[in-house]
Amino acid sequence: MLLLGRSKFYSVYLSEEERSFYVDLGQKVIRSSFCQLLALRQKVNQISPDALFDAELTQHDFKVLTFCNHEHLFVLNIMEILDLQSLIQNTFAAMGLSKKVSLTSV
Repeated sequence: MLLLGRSKFYSVYLSEEERSFYVDLGQKVIRSSFCQLLALRQKVNQISPDALFDAELTQHDFKVLTFCNHEHLFVLNIMEILDLQSLIQNTFAAMGLSKKVSLTSV
């Protein structure tokens, strides 16, 4: 397997033989297709980092995300969300489908 991206909390691998991606969440490794990874990217990109720190917009310090057609459920804190956003963006950059970004540390 080829490592596409690694962050503080997560990793993404590509298996060319199986034509699938593996998202390692530390406690669980999830196999996904490109379309499912693209759907996760869409969900993650819809989360505004500014809104996470605005007490009026966000009452809780966590976000709930689903993955692979609601097969998997993530409950992520703010740091994990920012880390996942960076990882997903850099994973698509490693595949040549996006520009690499760098999020500043909080």
